[in-house]
Amino acid sequence: MHAPDGGQGLNTGVQDAVNLGWKLAQVVKGTSPESLLDTYHAERHPVAARVLRNTMASVALRRPDDRTKALRDTMSELLGMDEPRKRFAAMMSGLDIHYDFGEGHPLLGRRMPDLHLITASGPLRVFTLLHDARPVLLNLGEPGGFDITPWATRVQSIDAKYVGAWELPDLGAVTAPTAVLIRPDGHVAWVGDGAHLDLPDALTTWFGPPTAA
Repeated sequence: MHAPDGGQGLNTGVQDAVNLGWKLAQVVKGTSPESLLDTYHAERHPVAARVLRNTMASVALRRPDDRTKALRDTMSELLGMDEPRKRFAAMMSGLDIHYDFGEGHPLLGRRMPDLHLITASGPLRVFTLLHDARPVLLNLGEPGGFDITPWATRVQSIDAKYVGAWELPDLGAVTAPTAVLIRPDGHVAWVGDGAHLDLPDALTTWFGPPTAA
């Protein structure tokens, strides 16, 4: 149980369901091994623990004593600055969540920004591609640069262009990637670095082994 500040509990519950739903579907279909379900606890338990901590701190700040009032005043001053305000807003909204997928590009393990893309079929936004709850390999480099035929029935492959800055709510500007593999829950499972040698491993880890030719 925790205070309902900012709807963090509701937001966390929805993200829990989305995180687990696609994994359950893949295991039930036999696409992925049952070990994929272990990633649910590894990813979501720390998020829930942080929400509890945040709401406990928020309740503590409501105490009427002079010391707490001084602390509230100090917090107000801090949140009047751009950087602390951005960090706190990202935390409250859940947009700063970072799953540990190892070292790599800052996007790895974070929620993909909802960019305005240009494709051969016209403009679209990234999150539109996730409406069918299917993973997406978004190629932002030369068209046709990837062959994911063994996963073609499971993963969408989209060639697109994006003109603009890449910014994350909690980090600010990051280097533009050449490609990203986006899970159905919107988190980035792989980031292209030019060589792409580890893409098959990422596809297998999250979306099952390749289909035999």
